[in-house]
Amino acid sequence: MNNRQNQTNQNFGIFFRNRRVSLGFTLRSFCERFGYDPGNISRLERNILTPSIDESILKGYAKALQIIEGSLEWVTFFDLAHLAKGTIPVDIRNNQQMMSVLPAFYRTMRGEKLNKEKVKELIALLNDGEKGTN
Repeated sequence: MNNRQNQTNQNFGIFFRNRRVSLGFTLRSFCERFGYDPGNISRLERNILTPSIDESILKGYAKALQIIEGSLEWVTFFDLAHLAKGTIPVDIRNNQQMMSVLPAFYRTMRGEKLNKEKVKELIALLNDGEKGTN
């Protein structure tokens, strides 16, 4: 399994905790260092409390966790927060082309057939996105 798959196969709490621990912080030392409530961070890490999707709060967490803005970890961190809340990330919501094919994606995930035009449109969009990441 590659690193990208490993990061996306986890949830927000696991990602947060693994990152904190990899930096050498105990829960208490992390919270003392960055001014967070240990009870809330513990609940976040155990997925009892869903993360805020307020960008300034997530950016604060990301900075404390030394996640580099724009990196794959950054995108994964924000995506996992939105997934925990059951929302679509802002960058996707703001992309009208991507939003236009989401219904086709949902139908595909439900096992429904798509017409050929929608399949071509979805493939083209995915291919364009892949080119942008290389």
